[in-house]
Amino acid sequence: MSESWLNEISWDANGLIPAIAQDAETGKVLMMAWMNRESLEATVREGHAIYWSRSRERLWRKGESSGHTQELVDLRLDCDGDTLLLKVRQHGGIACHTGREHCFYKQLQAGDVSRWQSVEPVKKSPDDIYH
Repeated sequence: MSESWLNEISWDANGLIPAIAQDAETGKVLMMAWMNRESLEATVREGHAIYWSRSRERLWRKGESSGHTQELVDLRLDCDGDTLLLKVRQHGGIACHTGREHCFYKQLQAGDVSRWQSVEPVKKSPDDIYH
């Protein structure tokens, strides 16, 4: 496979691109992670989401320790070439390491003292997910 498609991506100064994972059936945004060239190539080759972990400085195969994998259904690049959209089938129903369906579970509660409040339930305790 030609690598020209990879050269059309506007990688940041660290060689990364933000990647949004979206449920292919419901359209719900599940999470945002980072990808580098190697993780993107592996994702396309293997058909499952593989990200770049900035904290661990290594490839992160989504679900490698939890079993909650993301099967790639469709891959899109935005108009500026600087953000990816992965449409996935989320296996196990949990995308977030906190045990929630998705990572965007904090909602701004505006008022005299604005604050973030968790509004999505934990589906499974992280202690039960990661062995």
